[in-house]
Amino acid sequence: MKSSVGKKISGFLVPNFLIIGIIGINRFVLQAESGGILVFSEFIILPILMGILAAWYWRDLKLSSKKLIWYSILNGFFAIILSFFFLGEGTICLIIVSPLIFAFVTTGAFIGKVMFKKNKQTLNISFVSLLFAVFVIDSISDHHYENMVSDEVIIKARPEKIWKNVVAFDKINKPNHYWLFRVGMPSPMQTTVSGYKNGAGRKCIFSNGYTFDEKIVTYEENKNLTFDIVNQPKDPEIMGHIDIDRGQFLLHNNGDGTTTLIGNSWYKLHVFPTWYYDLWAESITRNVHLRVMEHIKTLSEE
Repeated sequence: MKSSVGKKISGFLVPNFLIIGIIGINRFVLQAESGGILVFSEFIILPILMGILAAWYWRDLKLSSKKLIWYSILNGFFAIILSFFFLGEGTICLIIVSPLIFAFVTTGAFIGKVMFKKNKQTLNISFVSLLFAVFVIDSISDHHYENMVSDEVIIKARPEKIWKNVVAFDKINKPNHYWLFRVGMPSPMQTTVSGYKNGAGRKCIFSNGYTFDEKIVTYEENKNLTFDIVNQPKDPEIMGHIDIDRGQFLLHNNGDGTTTLIGNSWYKLHVFPTWYYDLWAESITRNVHLRVMEHIKTLSEE
């Protein structure tokens, strides 16, 4: 009985602390020159290895598939808690990453169950070594990804009436509807501007007080406001994960008393795999756009 309990506990503790240690070394040593980019192996290869290692400790317990899934989810949960305390990840980031962790820890556990059931040590060691080699190569490789998100709304007003609300607007009091904003992610609340011209400073203030400092690079009245992000807050939810490079508002006079307002944002993503994380980045960016643009619409149509 004691041996069984010990194996269960070891299957939870050893893989978690080992993987967190590897991630820590990877971030502070292997990725030091890449600016701390979080590679896909951290979220796929390492969770698979964690599941395989846990399965090795549980190999004699004859766990059913249902129990193995439950134990793997608990393992993933412990990994997320340890990441919060030891790697400094923010709560929203951990919510976003959790589906990957749960899925691939469970995948690794089932792979390990098959591996250790057949007990082919040479093949098992080769497979684990291959995964670890992929992790190292991925960590030291170059990674680069940029994207642009565009949204538009129709406003029942002419560009001349809308423009002042595009350049700067008072506090947004409307409740948040986007679920990530509702669970704590900062949402845009207000913008201020130091002047109505090229080169003027602009600030986008979020609900937690964080401010994005901007510089107007194109000021074409009633048509085009383009601004570069010159400084973004050092928040654990965004620091090192995404850089917002540029924002833009375009106004198109529809000739019928309405105007199409287009919002564009350009960003660099520093967390991989992009097929997963860019879905979140696009969704968050789009909801930032729409919250601001709907507020501009409300102000302009009053």
